Amino acid sequence: MTKNPILDELHAVREKLLNDAGGTLDALVDRLQAEERQSDRPRYTTRRTEDGTGAADTAAPDGTPSAAAR
Repeated sequence: MTKNPILDELHAVREKLLNDAGGTLDALVDRLQAEERQSDRPRYTTRRTEDGTGAADTAAPDGTPSAAAR
């Protein structure tokens, strides 16, 4: 099998991040979320809907139906 240096580096970085966080994915996510909260960078949040699409299923403020409600 041919080695892909980009994927090899990606896997090595992933392994290092996991090891630095204690070896578990939960610990890594906790660490990354803590770093995100401490950062002054803007944070993107999605609108969650019951069906998971993120599309609004109610009327817009001007009374027109949303694309999902049409």
